[in-house]
Amino acid sequence: MPYKQPISILLVIHTPDLQILLLERCDFAGAWQSVTGSCEANESLIDTAVRELFEETGLQVSPDAVRDWHYASEFEIYERWRHRYAPGVTHNTEHVFSVAVPSGSSVTISPREHTQYRWVGLDEAIEMVFSPSNADALQQLPSRLLI
Repeated sequence: MPYKQPISILLVIHTPDLQILLLERCDFAGAWQSVTGSCEANESLIDTAVRELFEETGLQVSPDAVRDWHYASEFEIYERWRHRYAPGVTHNTEHVFSVAVPSGSSVTISPREHTQYRWVGLDEAIEMVFSPSNADALQQLPSRLLI
C-alpha cells in the first residue's frame, strides 16, 4: 500500500442551526472528530473533501456545496499513525472546509473507520473532539459562515 500524503482535509459538517456531526474513530476509542482524510494522487482538496464525506458518512454533495475556508494548519502526526506515511514524515498540513446539510440528514458511517456518530451542539462538539485543530475549526465555524 502506498504511503499517505501529509496533506489532508478537515471537513466540518453542520446543519443550518449548527448541529455538528461527529464521528468516533474505530482505531482510537473515545476519539471524536469531524470528517478527515488525506489527498490521493493528484486529487484537488475540494474533491478530497467531497470523497471523504461520502466514504465516511454516506452523505453526497456537489463540490459547490463545500465551503473552502482557505485556511490550513500544520500539526505533528500522532505516533500511532506515522507508519502510514513515508519514513521521516512527522507533520501534516490540514486544510479546513465546511458543509451545511439539512437537519435530519441520514448518515451511514464506514464501519472500518468509525464506530458511531452523533449530532451535537457546537459547544459540546468543541469539548468532544480530540484534535486541537478540529476544536479550533469548530470555534471558528460561526464567523466563517458570515464570510
